[in-house]
Amino acid sequence: MKILVFGGSGKIGSAVAWDLAPDPEVEEIGIVGRHIETLEKVKNWVGSDKVKPHVLDINDKEAVIALMKQYDVGVLTLPDRQTSYKTVDLAIESGLNIVDTIEEFHRTPDAYETEGLEIPEGMNLEEYGEWLHKKASENNVTFVDGMGFAPGLSNITVGDGMRKIDVSERAVARVGGIPSQEAAKNHPLRYMITWAFEHVLREYMIKLDVIKNGKIVEVNAATDREKFRFNQFGQDVELECAVTPGMPSFLFTRPELQEFAEKTVRWPGHWDGIQTLKECGMLDIDPVDFKGTKIVPREFLLSMITPKLLPNEGETDVCVMYNTLEGKKDGKKVKIEYFMWDEADTTNDISSMMRVTGYSMAITARMIGRGEIKEKGIVAPEDAITPKLYKKFIGELKKRNIEIKEVFQTLK
Repeated sequence: MKILVFGGSGKIGSAVAWDLAPDPEVEEIGIVGRHIETLEKVKNWVGSDKVKPHVLDINDKEAVIALMKQYDVGVLTLPDRQTSYKTVDLAIESGLNIVDTIEEFHRTPDAYETEGLEIPEGMNLEEYGEWLHKKASENNVTFVDGMGFAPGLSNITVGDGMRKIDVSERAVARVGGIPSQEAAKNHPLRYMITWAFEHVLREYMIKLDVIKNGKIVEVNAATDREKFRFNQFGQDVELECAVTPGMPSFLFTRPELQEFAEKTVRWPGHWDGIQTLKECGMLDIDPVDFKGTKIVPREFLLSMITPKLLPNEGETDVCVMYNTLEGKKDGKKVKIEYFMWDEADTTNDISSMMRVTGYSMAITARMIGRGEIKEKGIVAPEDAITPKLYKKFIGELKKRNIEIKEVFQTLK
């Protein structure tokens, strides 16, 4: 099979290419970007002649579609909605099956801070999402939407748990990429950048939907904070989490839940710092006057803080997951917990975020290419990864030393 990676010069895209390269089933890996130098750097790092760099402007519709028609599956590791939707649109038009990592669920697009998303004239967001789904179905395209770490692994674990019990009542997914405990001491907010930080700040500021008392309600991001102790895989650390828009497809695919939220995990102190920045207006996007010049507070903050959040030499990250599902099985109350603690691959200079996101996308792309994921249209991860594929998916992660532990309890 031939797989085309958009954003192939970025960290997640390069991890996808790295994972695909040794697979004898994969004969060609196209990597798309705007600069040949960065694409060649990725090719040399992967070290495989299968990797084919493609310098491309996503706005060049004819060139993009012509390239897409040469491949079987596309993997989208793009940084914002504007480029994601443009690429999705062209992939569907060209008949290319795709897997996308962005946390947006394209069938129900988020209405806040749309990052330049261009809606066809005469459509609203809801109509556009359904139009995309219908168009993909008609063009025989499988579009696995929101596959990576969160969304992605968070969706498929909780989704599989819901199939194992009779009644699902409450689900909370707690997921996040954090610096190692030592590295956290060296950075503001006890945070280290592992992917687009501008997008992270967006997630902290928008309004999002959760399920409370069986109803979908809108809440502010970075609220409903929760402390918990993570004591699996030889760890014993205190962490905090707060609601963010990481699993929007669940509101569409699993509406039977009485309570549902996705929360982003951080080291203690991070959310206090974010709250202070919010109260000071530093995360706002409306321009303000500064000595006669209009500036955007969030953009100014990004320019100041980004250099301080970049990893220093030798610093590594961790991806942590603690998901809980509560409900009933055979008339008894039950709880299923999912745990993951993944660390960076320092031998090959692959961060944990690259591993859990990029490898998950690469595994999914193969499943689409083999025809194991058969659904057409926009397909959420929890629906794409069926019970049969779930065991295979988790097994593939384990081969890459990414272990997800499941604990099933009957409650009194």
